[in-house]
Amino acid sequence: MKVVVTGAAGFIGSHLAHSLLADGHEVTGLDCFTDYYARAIKESNLRPLRAHARFRLVEERLQDADLAPVLEGASHVFHLAAQAGVRASWGREFAHYTEHNVLATQRLLEAALASGRPRIVYASSSSVYGDVEALPLREDGPCHPVSPYGVTKLAAEHLAVLYQRNHGLPTVSLRFFTAYGPRQRPDMAFHRFLKAARDGRPVTVFGDGTQTRDFTYVDDIVTAVRAAALSGRPGSVYNVGGGERVALNEVLRLIETVTGRRLEIQRQEPQKGDMKDTFADTSAARRELGFRSTVSLGEGLEHEWQWIRGLS
Repeated sequence: MKVVVTGAAGFIGSHLAHSLLADGHEVTGLDCFTDYYARAIKESNLRPLRAHARFRLVEERLQDADLAPVLEGASHVFHLAAQAGVRASWGREFAHYTEHNVLATQRLLEAALASGRPRIVYASSSSVYGDVEALPLREDGPCHPVSPYGVTKLAAEHLAVLYQRNHGLPTVSLRFFTAYGPRQRPDMAFHRFLKAARDGRPVTVFGDGTQTRDFTYVDDIVTAVRAAALSGRPGSVYNVGGGERVALNEVLRLIETVTGRRLEIQRQEPQKGDMKDTFADTSAARRELGFRSTVSLGEGLEHEWQWIRGLS
């Protein structure tokens, strides 16, 4: 197949593109290299992709690109491009989130209508739920985001559903729960914690550490994305989680075990927009996508630790 991966230079996008290339598909990657983190990191993500003759990179913003030749002949579009970061989405920065998460998605959906209606898999986030008392979180439950980032991801979900219902565009959305693994963004918690352990520096923790998360290894994310491309019901939304609800304090102890190093923890006030707890009900993904998480948190942290140790 010919497929398109937006955000191909990013953490999850580069892993997905590599998996697709390994199975013989032709991949067009699109990325605009936003300055949220260093371009050199994204170039490192792209290095194994550029070695493939079946990979082509288009460096443009979705808002500006001539998408017709990008989408021509594509059977699937994996839409992972987004302005990331919960804590940075407040204030004047919100304009970047509306541009990259909402307007860019709407333009991609419009372009897909004019390009043979490829199947679109959209990467959403557990941030759309907000602080909900009833756990685990279900796709048919309430969504009350507590960050501007979460608002934009939910808005793009709604757009995907609207284009499916009104234009027959086959769209599927996946709500990722705290993805981690090699190539994880430098602002994300596990990257920061493991790098601090490696360098013997203090670890900054926001809040008292009792907040819980459902951590999902990147290979499991890729498996779910590819399954959604084949068997996801158009117009549907699926949770993708690791299957464990773990408190942050427990994660810190596990990191000490994995790294063999004692962490010096510095605690700060909770950050605006951070959810208290997340835990995914993945029964819909199991039933309709055949998805099951296969990588435990300990195993996944070991993989990311080995990657972190190789970074400069």
